[in-house]
Amino acid sequence: MPRALLSVYDKTGIVEFASALHALGWSLLSSGGTARVLTEAGVPVVDVAELTGLEPILDHRVVTLHPAVHGGILADRSQQSHLDELAQHNIETIDLVVVNLYPFTSSPSVELIDVGGPAMVRAAAKNFAHVGVVVDTADYADVVEMIEGDYFNVNARRMLAQKAFRITSAYDAAIASWLAEESPDRSAATVPPILTLVAERAEILRYGENPHQTGARYRLPGVESWWDSAVQLHGKEMSYLNVYDAEAAWQLVSRFDRAAAVIVKHANPCGVALGDNVLEAYTRAHAADPVSAFGGVIAVNREIDQAVAEQIAQVFTEVVIAPSFSAEALEVLCVKENLRLIEASAPYNSMAINVRSIDGGLLVQSTDEVDEPLDDFEVVTTRVPTDEEWQDLLLAWHTVASTWSNAIVLARHDIVVGIGGGQPNRVDAARIAIGRAGESTRGAVAASDAFFPFGDSVAELAAAGITAIIQPGGSMRDSESIEAANTHSIAMVFTGTRHFRH
Repeated sequence: MPRALLSVYDKTGIVEFASALHALGWSLLSSGGTARVLTEAGVPVVDVAELTGLEPILDHRVVTLHPAVHGGILADRSQQSHLDELAQHNIETIDLVVVNLYPFTSSPSVELIDVGGPAMVRAAAKNFAHVGVVVDTADYADVVEMIEGDYFNVNARRMLAQKAFRITSAYDAAIASWLAEESPDRSAATVPPILTLVAERAEILRYGENPHQTGARYRLPGVESWWDSAVQLHGKEMSYLNVYDAEAAWQLVSRFDRAAAVIVKHANPCGVALGDNVLEAYTRAHAADPVSAFGGVIAVNREIDQAVAEQIAQVFTEVVIAPSFSAEALEVLCVKENLRLIEASAPYNSMAINVRSIDGGLLVQSTDEVDEPLDDFEVVTTRVPTDEEWQDLLLAWHTVASTWSNAIVLARHDIVVGIGGGQPNRVDAARIAIGRAGESTRGAVAASDAFFPFGDSVAELAAAGITAIIQPGGSMRDSESIEAANTHSIAMVFTGTRHFRH
């Protein structure tokens, strides 16, 4: 008679699964809460303590760590010497291990670091040639079907073993990350000597960056993400670039407390504006660069109502992200069959690290947060920004940090009127931003993601009518830029922090 050992934290479906196994002629072993639930449900089960002759000890830290358990799981049935040893010690084989682990990722603590569970899972997965392992409640029905159909074979067990090792690997990675976060030296925790990254596939995408490339979105277990609670309400499947652009748009719009709209194209903002409401913010953002907005991704930080939806519906758009959509807005937007509508209930929550692939390895850095206290900013010119200029400077500063370097951003009256990014020199970035803004440069402010190496960029901005500039400072020729600003009565602010984005 085959035997199954069931020891699960999540009891979902366990009674039905155990009952099905019993009906198929399996004998059942269990322990603790699982044994109690099965017994109360009338399912015949042998307690592990009866098998081992030892009650749980050390506040239940040691229950299944015993040769009677692990010997029965790990024995290679094709080796007569293994079978002889089992007989010598009066140990019976265990043919199926059903375990799900303590929920460490939802509430990290030392007491929720599972030891016995992963040990059994790994033992069963190692011995997949003879033993099945189930770590996911969603697999219960399939396993019963395979046993009933007599095709619970080595290939099926190999697939279950793959999932088991992925689960234990992710579990260990979550624990390692938590221990790093609790480290007294947080800088060392951010870039540790050994980086453990385990990701589970959350979504297969329509394609990668180009149609001939495959793509998928992965998530890190235990890491909260706005994607986890986001719901796609309408439209065709997301592609790699849809996700990438949506991430950039939601990250930027989440920085603003006021009603805001962000339009992103190729991971770069091309329209950003604030307003008294979303309709005003979106109308302003789109009008700033309607050509670039075509085929873009829109993110707003308030509910989209019918009036906003009617404006969005006039332009070809790939994705719209908002905290919610009114019923009337959905009626308007869902007419567009392919338009993807994403309801995002959680704000953007940046990870502690940024990871990029290089040949044979990874580049890792701490995440660039745009959270400089205003008190740390230094006005370095004779003229001080007005209150209205300060407001526009902060809008430009947040936007320039989300733009590919080298970047110059112009803002005026709560609207980003010109963006120049991704240029090999700052003068060209300024000229592009000025060209995009047109007549709106008069009385606008400018932000630069890095210092001005010379005074030429200041001269370009001054000629266009810029009245205030925010930049990190730190150039050997800062005095040249400050002098140019003073000459043109431009207020200049140094932040002390650079925000390159490559």
